[in-house]
Amino acid sequence: MGSDLGPSEVIAGIKRALSEDKSADYNIVVVGSEPVISPLLLRNGLLRDSRVKVYNASQVISMDEKPVQAMKTKRDSSMMRAIEIVKLGTADAVLSCGNTGALMAGGTVKLRPMDGVERPALGTVIPGKSRNFVMIDVGASPDPRPETLVDNAILGANYAHVALGISNPRVGLLSNGTEDGKGNTIVKNAHRLFKEQRGVINYGGLLEGFNLFDGDFDVVVCDGFTGNVVLKSLESCAHMLKDILKEEICKSWVRKLGIFLAKGAFKDIKKRLPIDKFSGAPFLGLNGLVVKAHGSSNSKQIAGALHITLRCLRKKMNDRIREDVNRLKLVRQQNKACASGEKDSVEVWLSDSK
Repeated sequence: MGSDLGPSEVIAGIKRALSEDKSADYNIVVVGSEPVISPLLLRNGLLRDSRVKVYNASQVISMDEKPVQAMKTKRDSSMMRAIEIVKLGTADAVLSCGNTGALMAGGTVKLRPMDGVERPALGTVIPGKSRNFVMIDVGASPDPRPETLVDNAILGANYAHVALGISNPRVGLLSNGTEDGKGNTIVKNAHRLFKEQRGVINYGGLLEGFNLFDGDFDVVVCDGFTGNVVLKSLESCAHMLKDILKEEICKSWVRKLGIFLAKGAFKDIKKRLPIDKFSGAPFLGLNGLVVKAHGSSNSKQIAGALHITLRCLRKKMNDRIREDVNRLKLVRQQNKACASGEKDSVEVWLSDSK
């Protein structure tokens, strides 16, 4: 119900997704105002489809509402009811185009982070020159601790395994240079922790913005503030280039002819950009799957977000995350024990030397 384009586009996206994936191993529960939804389902031929059910909710959280206040005052909103359904086990995942902050707050409070994960992180697939990669975090935690960045690497690596099909994703830490000693305090401390994690994460070291799209890394880890700035800058740059290109092409018929001749190249470029295929970005690390689609998503992008949500469920991504988080927890305990043992041995040696 919180989509910029309205529920009609969401229902059209559901119809597209069901037609593209005819498997009988899933159902879709549409949460929102039943008097609004039912006519749309009828129009799209889905009202009698056994895979589609409707759960009524009387309220909608708008994009400009404060997340915590909306969560408290609009308990019967489509978003909060959808999260409740996942909490109760009636559904396995929630997909929403609505208020990002409210979705994160609701998911965190109602579903809670996994044991060993301090807070959820938002991961998204970004196109690169030779291959796509996952960037995490792109907005959930603007000011995390260094340990949280290491946790995020596990979350991002498991998402890259599911979304991109990479068996052992290579992880990089975004900084302002690639040499040891580069970065702010959180990056320096996180870099040290990455080197101490003993192979739980396939860590490849630091990278900078200049080589972000070179394809050397499958997962790029950063704090939520930096990731959100990078993501929005990319979106803005893409829109700017599109507008400039259109403006310059329209200046002469010769240029228009050139574009017509290059039509095949532009189609191939579009295929390399995962705008529709990976239009859902999951909040990773929760006890339940919460996926955010862009507020302005069209039906094709809604379908893409549904497909990536189903892939995460079918690949049992959250189970894999829990296994890796437990492995990292064990390594941290061993490192702490070793550090404590070394300290005790030094104290004994100093005592004996007296």
